[in-house]
Amino acid sequence: MSLIHQLALTRVKGVGNTIAKQLLAHCGSAEEVFRTPKKQLIKIPGIGDYVANHIVQYRNLQEVDKELSFIEKHKIQVLFWLDEQYPSKLKNCVDAPVILYYRGNADLQAKRIMSVVGTRNATDYGKRICQEFIEAFEGTDVLVVSGLAHGIDSYVHKACVKNNIANIGVLGHGLDRIYPSVNRGLALEMLQHGGLLTEYPSGTNPDKQNFPSRNRIIAGLADVTVVVEAAIKGGALITAEIANTYNRDVCAFPGDVYHEFSSGCNYLIKTHRAHLINAAEDLTYLMDWAFEYKPKPEKQMTLGLELTPPEEALYNIIKKDGPIGVDQLAYKTQMAQSKLAMHILSLEMKGGVIALPGKIYRIP
Repeated sequence: MSLIHQLALTRVKGVGNTIAKQLLAHCGSAEEVFRTPKKQLIKIPGIGDYVANHIVQYRNLQEVDKELSFIEKHKIQVLFWLDEQYPSKLKNCVDAPVILYYRGNADLQAKRIMSVVGTRNATDYGKRICQEFIEAFEGTDVLVVSGLAHGIDSYVHKACVKNNIANIGVLGHGLDRIYPSVNRGLALEMLQHGGLLTEYPSGTNPDKQNFPSRNRIIAGLADVTVVVEAAIKGGALITAEIANTYNRDVCAFPGDVYHEFSSGCNYLIKTHRAHLINAAEDLTYLMDWAFEYKPKPEKQMTLGLELTPPEEALYNIIKKDGPIGVDQLAYKTQMAQSKLAMHILSLEMKGGVIALPGKIYRIP
């Protein structure tokens, strides 16, 4: 297919993503759109006289040639709506962009993809979550997506680079610049094991309205969106809401009920818009992602836990057989449900076990 015509189609006045897809569905290719007579174009649903005129009269090939030169010079991959290489998860989203510009080496068709987002005003709590959560995926095939913005996004990408985890930064501007500029060095590192992706051609400024729009790409590329730390208002909650509309899973880390930048996560959890998670294992259990984690030193019982005999018995079973469900624990211990629930709660409050979704328990 003709790249020149694909680039031109996205520049025709009045042709947005929805109309472009409508044209492609009827004409079969971008090249064929420009070959189709006006009298046939106006018969296509949603294509009126205004759009048809701009298509048949389009002659601004200078800007197309300029973009083509930029693409060739910087070895940018153009992913068009009809291409097999277009990310399949994103293609399932009704408002997906008709064209993407990609620079990098990560597989956008990866089997397991998670988006990780959060506030630009990251606290020490959020930074620690980013580091511990991301490093757990070292050595796995998970692709991480974020927005390369200040705050949580940046810490996510930095943790990925540090732990050699493939990661993609979705931009709200063209690939001829990096915003914020302080992340230019980080972006260059990401190109070695990941990449940069945008729907915007070169020359596009990082205008405010571009960022809510780019959030749909962050959500649409992924199987699950994770919110680390966020206020009630902001891009992270927009991304989570979009992911929910796509019927994708959303997870959130809980935080201090009195802290502004935990209020968004707590709201998502309270209103059942997100699953509560405390660690990477919670997410992989929820998503049924089976793989080996980076080995970590085993935590010993000498952490100041003062356990009663029933609690110690539970702890040892969970340590040996966990993650394990409450029904299995009842069978193995032969405890009454009421006593079992009381001992598990006490053990959880002492930090001896962690509860996963579905009344599943594991050792921290």
